[in-house]
Amino acid sequence: MKILVINCGSSSIKYQLYNMEKEEVLAKGLVERIGSEQSILNHQVTGKEKWVETAEILDHRQGLNKVLAILTDDQLGVLASVDEVGAVGHRVVHGGEDFAQSVVIDQEVIQAIQKNVDLAPLHNPPNLLGIDAAQHSLPHASHVAVFDTAFHQTMPTHSYLYALPRVLYRKHKVRRYGFHGTSHQYVAHQAAELLGRPLEELKLISCHIGNGASCTAIENGLSIDTSMGMTPLEGLMMGTRCGDIDPAIVPFVMAKEELTLGEVTSMMNKHSGLVGVSGLSSDMREITEGAFEGDKNARLALEMYTYRLRKQIGAYTAALDGVDAIIFTAGVGENASIVREWTVNRMNYLGVELDREKNADLPKGPQVISTPESQVKVLVIPTDEELMIARETRRLVRD
Repeated sequence: MKILVINCGSSSIKYQLYNMEKEEVLAKGLVERIGSEQSILNHQVTGKEKWVETAEILDHRQGLNKVLAILTDDQLGVLASVDEVGAVGHRVVHGGEDFAQSVVIDQEVIQAIQKNVDLAPLHNPPNLLGIDAAQHSLPHASHVAVFDTAFHQTMPTHSYLYALPRVLYRKHKVRRYGFHGTSHQYVAHQAAELLGRPLEELKLISCHIGNGASCTAIENGLSIDTSMGMTPLEGLMMGTRCGDIDPAIVPFVMAKEELTLGEVTSMMNKHSGLVGVSGLSSDMREITEGAFEGDKNARLALEMYTYRLRKQIGAYTAALDGVDAIIFTAGVGENASIVREWTVNRMNYLGVELDREKNADLPKGPQVISTPESQVKVLVIPTDEELMIARETRRLVRD
């Protein structure tokens, strides 16, 4: 079966086409600047050079049709016909409390995604545009929605409720939802395979740290707590997001700086975190380089980042009543050896022993970077959210 995975933003379509018999990527790409006369299509067939094209693409339907045209092109494509696409997996950011797992899309599912737009106003609308475009262009295919929030719907009530008047939950569903669920789910399964143990017997702490970052406590394969909350702003310090702060800071800063609600929201989401503390960059590579070249603010940002991640891991170790393995994944987790080292270097109480040589010179693929004597294993597992979406799509279509 060939499955097309698409992830739609407000002006973009990211796609990957899989042959699921071997779980191999046949082609992938990105359509950018949708709505412009100078839209850009980046397309690459596995094993071949990237193709870049500029064209007028005014909406998501045109964008997806452009993708399908290049996938079936005699020179640039990998399909004889769009009829070869048996199913489409759609990344949908927010399923609210309506979806605890991936689902085949029907009209009721579309209405539920629409209902949750208030919870993800920047993401669910373009996700819906992508569903509409794909159903229009590929009416013969099965369509599956895979939600970022679904994996976290196993959290117990005491984990997801805030200590606010219950009326806010009853009326407006104010609660913790969590994100990056597809990634956390994927690396948990990979960790079980790497450790040679059933997932149902493991206590795992998954650290998905890229420009956005979240930490999840996973017990017996289920999410029992996660650091992102009702929105992706809560939790860890991130590239441009502040993470956890005293909520009273918001009205205080608004009054002192005469900021509007929109301005202070933008400050916390786009101008805080690594870039806010360092004044240098939101990119961990530049932060690390600056820190070791003597930039005090960059070093402070790195220290704060790893300290807060270490605290979160400690909290989830308590929540799990112990931990078998700590997983690092996503852009920073997979590539920043100094972040991994500084995060775990004060976990002697857990019996964590890092293999510093392996951590510094990491081979490709899932790896154990702790010593054989380490009581808690430390893992680096490259995430693959698109493959997880493809697998979920295949599972539901087969069912």
